[in-house]
Amino acid sequence: MLLSPCAISHANAPGLAPEAAIATGEASYYADRFAGKRTASGEAYDPSDFTAAHRSLPFGTRVRVTDVASGRSVVVRINDRGPWGRDRLIDVSRAAANEIGLARRGRGTVSIALAQDDTDTEAAQD
Repeated sequence: MLLSPCAISHANAPGLAPEAAIATGEASYYADRFAGKRTASGEAYDPSDFTAAHRSLPFGTRVRVTDVASGRSVVVRINDRGPWGRDRLIDVSRAAANEIGLARRGRGTVSIALAQDDTDTEAAQD
């Protein structure tokens, strides 16, 4: 599966309240073969970083991705465009997928919300 890293900052997402749900949909994660390749933001994809790909959220935006099945969440930074599979909402890095339990299944339903603060980059159990 392919996933692109992405990130969002509050400054780049005016009018949206932190932790307000943006959307719910399918997520997947980047295949290891993309490690080191350039993302749409110009940075190299690192499977150990907490990043993600989203079609329209501004680069640098931080979002909380919550796996609906496990209830676990992680904050990721949008740094890529995608996913290009029309049935997916977001693609997360391998590290993010591992934290929320998505890596074992390959894909799953998630909700995304703006992260409460820009320093919250660690995985959290909700």
